[in-house]
Amino acid sequence: MGARLDDGGARREAGPSREGRLEALVPGQAIVFGGDRVSYVSAELAQAFRAGDRLLVDPDSGELLHIPAAEHALAAAAVARAQAAFAGLAAASDEAITSFFAAFAAHLADDARWAAIAAANAADVAAAAGRGRSTTRLEASPAMRSDMIAGLRAWQAAQPSRGCTVERVDHAGWSVEQVTAPLGVVGFVFEGRPNVFADATGVLRGGNAVVFRIGSDALRTARAIVAQALDPALAAAGLPPGSAQLIDSAAHAAGWAMFADARLSLAVARGSGPAVAQLGAIARAAGTPVSLHGTGGAWLVADASADAERFRAVVFHSLDRKVCNTLNVCCIVRARADELIPLFLEALAQAGERRSGWKLHVADADLARIPAELRASRGPVVRAEGPREEPLVEPIARSDLGREWEWEETPEVSLVVVETAEEAADLFNALSPRLAATLIAEDADAQAAFYARIDAPFVGDGFTRWVDGQYALGRPELGLSNGQNGRLFARGAVLSGDGVFTVRTRVRQADPGLDRAGAPTPPRRA
Repeated sequence: MGARLDDGGARREAGPSREGRLEALVPGQAIVFGGDRVSYVSAELAQAFRAGDRLLVDPDSGELLHIPAAEHALAAAAVARAQAAFAGLAAASDEAITSFFAAFAAHLADDARWAAIAAANAADVAAAAGRGRSTTRLEASPAMRSDMIAGLRAWQAAQPSRGCTVERVDHAGWSVEQVTAPLGVVGFVFEGRPNVFADATGVLRGGNAVVFRIGSDALRTARAIVAQALDPALAAAGLPPGSAQLIDSAAHAAGWAMFADARLSLAVARGSGPAVAQLGAIARAAGTPVSLHGTGGAWLVADASADAERFRAVVFHSLDRKVCNTLNVCCIVRARADELIPLFLEALAQAGERRSGWKLHVADADLARIPAELRASRGPVVRAEGPREEPLVEPIARSDLGREWEWEETPEVSLVVVETAEEAADLFNALSPRLAATLIAEDADAQAAFYARIDAPFVGDGFTRWVDGQYALGRPELGLSNGQNGRLFARGAVLSGDGVFTVRTRVRQADPGLDRAGAPTPPRRA
């Protein structure tokens, strides 16, 4: 048997490994990950780390992620409560779940309750603005309130999704059924958009439990929604406490800890691209399936057969506000560039009139196609930190066309001239986050070829803003998955509450004499 050093440095015979705990770190300490990669502990991390803390390694970047013991305990306790609630939901009737959504919607519609939520949200918005943070999606506006209520009422009216037979195979003397069943505990991390909070409770429709962690910008708003609407609705419906709960922490470490918890059945993240990718890597390392919704930006392609007026209208209607399905890159085939670029500029300017100005990035080789007076123009562009004077037209390298413009009030988009729609599709496949693409073409063969070539879950022939679960399918979405990490297994890119399920197989045997070897049932013994 081999030998190894004991804790005092003496050699001892090697036997079964002893489980230890990481209690301290030292500067420069090597942390091995990925089989052959190494990250090193910084002095700051070593100083901050305490006994009882956890250390994770981002499997993609090698970044060392410090989870203080308190944040780990908070997340672990929330998942444990959700796990217990999931078991209790098995005994809850579909009518009780329906009443939960009805009560949640009614509480949000109650002006007194909403006033408390709005006050908390105003404090969140003011604090975020003071830090130079974007508040475009943070504000709980009347329209957002209406959308939340409509989404909850849609789940109230939805047919129960658990216990549905999706397939039945009949045999002589027996039958087999494939039946939907709840999946388990869903972990959900999302950015400061209060409406997502209501959308994500849709997983309860199928008997699942959910644990939330919201971005720090919206934490006050989330607390108010829980106190004023969510918890009272759970209690009124008689659903188990913890069926839907918030991890009350502003720390990113709380999200890391939750996603590293192997008790999750599904990990869902939406927000900024790098943060979402990191969360997904953590969950995958724990063996948990993920659904990521981190980057977007739609691409619009004008084919040689494009109808000019349809093209102009599509550009305008795809730039009403900044979300993941907003127009981000416009590709125009060279044969129509002289005609369509002026229409594109006109539509962009009109979109800016209903918002606050406009900003254009043009591929280097195509910059001369923009009128000289526009290329020389400057104007106010609204950023998260406030209006700034900037050039209205700037060059961009083709290799950077995949960048998503996270604009506030000033529509911002990229423009490139391509030889063919096929070239545009190839650019999309190579550079974009592979979310949404649309082709303006009157030629049916061109539409068919584009659909076959483009690697996107959402493909259209008109404005890009249709890509939305509630708008298009009538089902509030947990998020839209893009194809950055390949196509999704066994489901579409719209993740909705009723899409979170597993399938159980049940046999019903009418003939007690079934035998795989064909032997008859033996007679009873005397």
